[in-house]
Amino acid sequence: MRIQFLGGTGTVTGSKYLLEHAGRRLLVDCGLFQGVKQLRLRNWQPLPVEAADIDAVLLTHAHLDHSGFVPRLVRLGFKGPVYCTEATRELCKLLLTDSGRLQEEQADFANRHGHSRHKPALPIYTEQDARDALARFETVPFGEEHVPWPGWSWRLTRAGHILGAASVRVAWTGGTVLFSGDLGRSDDLLMRPPEASQGADVVIVESTYGDRLHRDVDTLAALAAVVNRTAARGGVVVIPSFAVGRAQTLLHCIHLLKQTHRIPDMPVYLNSPMAADVTRVYRHHLDEHCLSAEQCTAMCREATIVNTMEESKRLNTLPFPSIIVSASGMATGGRVLHHIKAYAPNARNTILFAGFQAAGTRGAALVGGAKEVKIHGEYVPVRAEVVNLDTLSAHADRAQLLDWLSALPAPRRVFVTHGEPVAADALRLAIEERHGWQVAVPDYLESCEL
Repeated sequence: MRIQFLGGTGTVTGSKYLLEHAGRRLLVDCGLFQGVKQLRLRNWQPLPVEAADIDAVLLTHAHLDHSGFVPRLVRLGFKGPVYCTEATRELCKLLLTDSGRLQEEQADFANRHGHSRHKPALPIYTEQDARDALARFETVPFGEEHVPWPGWSWRLTRAGHILGAASVRVAWTGGTVLFSGDLGRSDDLLMRPPEASQGADVVIVESTYGDRLHRDVDTLAALAAVVNRTAARGGVVVIPSFAVGRAQTLLHCIHLLKQTHRIPDMPVYLNSPMAADVTRVYRHHLDEHCLSAEQCTAMCREATIVNTMEESKRLNTLPFPSIIVSASGMATGGRVLHHIKAYAPNARNTILFAGFQAAGTRGAALVGGAKEVKIHGEYVPVRAEVVNLDTLSAHADRAQLLDWLSALPAPRRVFVTHGEPVAADALRLAIEERHGWQVAVPDYLESCEL
């Protein structure tokens, strides 16, 4: 078995791992690159293998950094199945079509306003490309051995990161490899903890938080403090949020705070129709998270859903304290950019991030203290309070990653991926010191025999 690392190396985006054995090619994850321009340009570069020569794709979960390249791959000629869990397929149906639609809108906006160097600006794929790709999705239940070809099999276990998230153990005649996928937390407010996985000869482990621990902070108290001081200033809290997982956690937290009168009964707007649809998906998968059906209903009712562009524009002139939750979580695109343009210049307001911000994103710049950010070709001054409530992250931290690894029989090799360079190398060193295992941090496009 040969593996080639086509993404998720030196960055937390673009996860793609190509496995080749006995004349078959399997792509584990098929993510979009996001963040700095050098990474985004990889979405347009040719793959080292023809898309038509890949036999199948196997997704660990639905987030775009793991699934968002699938429509592009199909457009390039991929004709095989895309395997995933049932919840991942449901979420991809929402995420990928929304991604295609947003890319079309952003290309159109750039062309109309002339702030792109490309003439014309083009989407990586369209909404129709996403719909065409979704026809290739096939579901695989958790815990069942799936045999796609002679000499190959795989099994999925719950990773606890978002609905449908899985760790993937691939077996072939002669060996096994385990992909952690994105691992959830043992203390997550919404999701159940990751399940224990079978051991494998080779382990590929994520390292998003490989160099840090989650702070021991009362998340509800911290969120309440931000909302209360912003409301006291007469301001608006703008929360860039991932539509899958983070938006639902935020709505649940806001509902709990209002229910216990810890924050004012102020309006909450969910400016992401797709996030609203995702919230309803939680009622279909009660076995994967900690909420009851009644709590799911309460979460769904907490916010006013903003559907049209006209409704979205009206949010930019709110005259009273409010909370706006809108995609995307790192402020890389979507409707939230218009809200940041409207509210960042005023010191009464707050821009509240709720998790990890990848290098090169507007979120990372804002959290890092930028006094202005470039949005739609113009620089926007930042006078609003900027807060990153990273205790809402859905990723396992360094200690939780090491605990997950410690439950496995000793592998022959470990590869640390899906982390920025400092985080990945810190986890590599921690694994070596704790276990003495052979550990490496692979480079982009590196390949090796397993």
